[in-house]
This record gives sequence, structure tokens and C-alpha cells, in this order.
Amino acid sequence: MSMSVALFWVVSPNSEVSNGTGFLDSLREGNRVFVSSRFLARDRNLMWNGRIKKGRRQRWNFGSLNADSRYACFGGSRTENGSSFSVQSSLVASPSGEMTVSSEKKVYDVVLKQAALVKRQLRSTDELEVKPDIVVPGNLGLLSEAYDRCGEVCAEYAKTFYLGTKLMTPERRRAIWAIYVWCRRTDELVDGPNASHITPQALDRWEARLEDIFSGQPFDMLDAALSDTVSRFPVDIQPFRDMIEGMRMDLWKSRYNNFDELYLYCYYVAGTVGLMSVPVMGIAPESKATTESVYNAALALGLANQLTNILRDVGEDARRGRVYLPQDELAQAGLSDEDIFAGRVTDKWRNFMKKQIQRARKFFDESEKGVTELDSASRWPVLAALLLYRKILDEIEANDYNNFTRRAYVSKPKKLLTLPIAYAKSLVPPNRTSTPLAKT
Repeated sequence: MSMSVALFWVVSPNSEVSNGTGFLDSLREGNRVFVSSRFLARDRNLMWNGRIKKGRRQRWNFGSLNADSRYACFGGSRTENGSSFSVQSSLVASPSGEMTVSSEKKVYDVVLKQAALVKRQLRSTDELEVKPDIVVPGNLGLLSEAYDRCGEVCAEYAKTFYLGTKLMTPERRRAIWAIYVWCRRTDELVDGPNASHITPQALDRWEARLEDIFSGQPFDMLDAALSDTVSRFPVDIQPFRDMIEGMRMDLWKSRYNNFDELYLYCYYVAGTVGLMSVPVMGIAPESKATTESVYNAALALGLANQLTNILRDVGEDARRGRVYLPQDELAQAGLSDEDIFAGRVTDKWRNFMKKQIQRARKFFDESEKGVTELDSASRWPVLAALLLYRKILDEIEANDYNNFTRRAYVSKPKKLLTLPIAYAKSLVPPNRTSTPLAKT
């Protein structure tokens, strides 16, 4: 279960697209494919000619939201019934008794780095500097076509997301398209039709290709769009590297001993997307929130969506021999992998699921608090995605916690009813009162 997809959009649930043999061959051979008019036609026929395939994941989670404290998205908040979540320590004990840094602390260090990058670049100019286009071999006009192709992919495979991007400025819209396509292609490496052929070495070559993208040397037209995007916005390479690390994890790991391990996985495959998109979506100029808190809440939204994916797809993952649930919490509930593989909905399972759903909702709650800190053009699509995805948890409950043989989904009428609610919420301006989280 790799990338959780949902920037501020809602992707068509579980649609996957085949990248074709040309894409896989380039990874196997490590060859560079430059953009040319001939490749443009080849790209359309080989790389994106696959049909939608029902699978187990809806990926991504782009969101740039505000949190209440440095570790707000990790705990310390209260639920509607008044119970509280304790903030987990940044230190955890290893089996040998040694104290090690928790996954939360490791991830938060990345958050700080991304926020610092944005602050440094924004201090140097009132607005993001628009740099010259990436020079693409063969035909300079192909860069515009590359962005158009990314938009076509989004329109075909993520219709609601695509409509959401139309609310953004042209520059931001194209940038988000480019990020979306790279994340989809990365996810397809381990969860697509060619997944059985992917090796750690292939992912190493994909990461080397990423390095070239950031250095302005794209391999193909879709890479060229992302290369141009990262030259225009203060997007750092680390979240992209971390997403590839999540793909590596999926090649060998199918059990998670505790939530600390699962947290890191969820960051790799979903939280990273929020960090990628924050510089593009923008923070409201009147916002008093710190840049760190915006990134922190973007991370919380990614985690919430991925945890929701996991709870929705328990049965589907079990049929693939995977259990994306904390083993220690299963044991505490009197459950085991055998109960999951058998698909038994018992009182023990219902009680276990109630706690897992409560945790996911806590992350959604922390994310929603910061939506108003976004640029006004980004608030509506982010809120729509958040509210719709959170409803999947309601549907799991409505199914009596049977996520073994029944798939929880939000019906089209419910989606349509949610959009005006999200729009009304998006009109709420940022909090203009200075707080300890005021920007520095």
C-alpha cells in the first residue's frame, strides 16, 4: 500500500494506470530518453496507454494546513467525547533497551527542513520568482505540451482532482499536475501491472533519474514538466526521495510491529506529498501561522488519508498477504493475523476498529484546523478532499466494521452534498490574531 493520493483533491478511488513496457525498459537499462517530437508521440502510446485498473489504493494527500503546536499532528488533542490523546515521546526504547529517536521525530526534522527552505526563498522576494523554462532537447515548445499532457493524465485518471486544480492560478495548476504525475508513476512501480519486475536496483535507477530532474536534465516529457516546476517553486528533493524509500519498503515489508513503524511508512507514501505541494499551493498572505505549522498539518492530512486507506482496504490487503495494522495493538485486542485472514467480524474486531478510526479522525481534525491558513484559491479543493475522505470512516462504521468483504465508499450524492459545505468553510479567513505560532 504505497502512496496515499489526495492533494486537495479526491482521486477516482483506486484507479491505476499502466506505464507500459517502454517505461519499465528505461528503468532496467538506465538509459536516458530526451524529449523530442518523436518521443512525444511514443510517450502517448507507450507510457500512458494502460486502462484503468481497479486496485486497492487511492494515493496522495496534498494539503498545507495549520497545526496548534510543534507536535500537534502527533497527539495532545481532545476528541468530541472529551478524551485526550497523549503526545508520544520522541524517544522510544529498542528491544535491547537502548533509546532511539522515534519515527515522529525523524519526520518532524524533515518538516523543519522543508519549512526553512520556503522561508529562505520567500525572504528574498515578495513573490516566487518565475525562472526561464527548462531547456528541453529538440523543441522548446514541447515544455508547454509536457504540462498539457500532465493535465490530460490528471483529467483522465483523477477527475475531481483535476477540477479542483482549475481553481488555482495557471502556474500553480501546472505545477501540481507535474507533481501528481510523478507520484503516480512512482506508485505504479510497486503497485502497477509491472510490479513483479521491479527490483531495488530499478528503484535506485528511478532515484538517479529524480536527481537528474532536479538538476534540469529530464529524461522524457513528463519529467521535463516536473523539472521546470522545481525550478520555479521552492520544492525540495527530500520528500521525493522519501516516497521512493516507501516504495522500497513495500518490496520487503508486509507487517508493522507498532504504530511507530506504521507512522514512518505512512509518511513515506503519503505525508511526503503534502510536503511536495505546500510551496506550490501557497499560504495566505494574511496568515499568522508559522511555516512549520503549515507543513506539520499538511503531514497530518497525508497521514489521515493513508490510515483511512489502510482501514478501508484491510480485506483486500489480506488477500495479498499484507497486514498494515500495528501488530502490538492487534495482540492487545486479542486478535492476530489469522483473524484478519479469516475475515471474522467479532466484537473484538469492532472494538479494535473503533480505536483505529478514532486515531485517523484525530489526524483529520488536526488538519482541518489549518485549512484557513492556505491561499484562498486552495482552500476549497483541500477542504472538499478532507471532508470526503473522512466520510470513508463513517462508511466503515455503517458497514458494521466489515472491511473484509465490503468496501467502504462515498456515494456520488454524498460527494455532491459535501462540495457546498466545503465551499462555505473555505470562505473563513485565516486567524489574524498573533499567536506563539506567528510567522518568523
